[in-house]
Amino acid sequence: MRIASFLPSATEILFAIGAGPNVAAVTFECDFPPEARTCPHVVFSHLPPNLSPAEIDAIVSAEGAKGRSLYFVDLPALTALAPDLIILQDLCRVCAIDSPTLARDMAHLPSQPRVISLNAHSLSAVLAEIELLGDVTNHAAEALMLTTALRARIEAVAISPKPEIKPRVLCLEWLDPPFQGGHWIPEMVTLAGGIPLLATPGEKSRRITWDEILTSAPDIIVVMPCGYHLAETIAQFRALTLPPGWDTLPAVRNGRVYAVDGTAYFSRPGPRLVTGLEILHAILRGDDFARLPPDSVASIA
Repeated sequence: MRIASFLPSATEILFAIGAGPNVAAVTFECDFPPEARTCPHVVFSHLPPNLSPAEIDAIVSAEGAKGRSLYFVDLPALTALAPDLIILQDLCRVCAIDSPTLARDMAHLPSQPRVISLNAHSLSAVLAEIELLGDVTNHAAEALMLTTALRARIEAVAISPKPEIKPRVLCLEWLDPPFQGGHWIPEMVTLAGGIPLLATPGEKSRRITWDEILTSAPDIIVVMPCGYHLAETIAQFRALTLPPGWDTLPAVRNGRVYAVDGTAYFSRPGPRLVTGLEILHAILRGDDFARLPPDSVASIA
């Protein structure tokens, strides 16, 4: 079986369940595990490099209003690779490939691949999609072994002692303009022992205002911009012009503002979301971060 993965989380899942040798093509963003970086790239972005978050948001908004996608497939390269299975997503409008064009192009591929679209909005749905990919790639046993281990780790966080007064937690998926973390993020905050602010479990991320942030008065702020690793996140935060009143927030006054590696542990609906849950749990408990993966979290208050 030759598999083309059109999203980084699917690439990660495929390698995690033992289907890595079958991955014939990936996106330019597929960087985990390291072996994935050696696979041919067939999905690219129209975005120019080195844009600021505000510039990216402006382009995303403008192209979205025109019904255009920021991502495209190198169809000749994909055709030459002759995939049997293509995995894509219908979760995020920003990261989605233009659907009508994609449907037309897939229909004309000589290999006539099966196409699976992933759309998980919760941790349980992510685990179900891991098992689905196990079934379709003949790695069902490995997928079940993985999800069993992941469920045990989720349960360990869920049943751990919680503070009597739950902290109010704001997760920022984008900084300029600010967006709250949606989909599985509010669920993760709740499991970790907090109260998610300005977000509803399973709902998409949405743009919020600085006034909403100030009014919500979070006890903890977690900065997790989509598509950025920890060092990039810290740099973005340091360059941000914060609104008047920011220093009065409980999270800021008490030194409870944190940056995390959003790309690795929060943005991609794959196995490492559970590590993200454990990171949130450590943040809320005020644990020593030394036991967490390197370069996964830092205090920035």
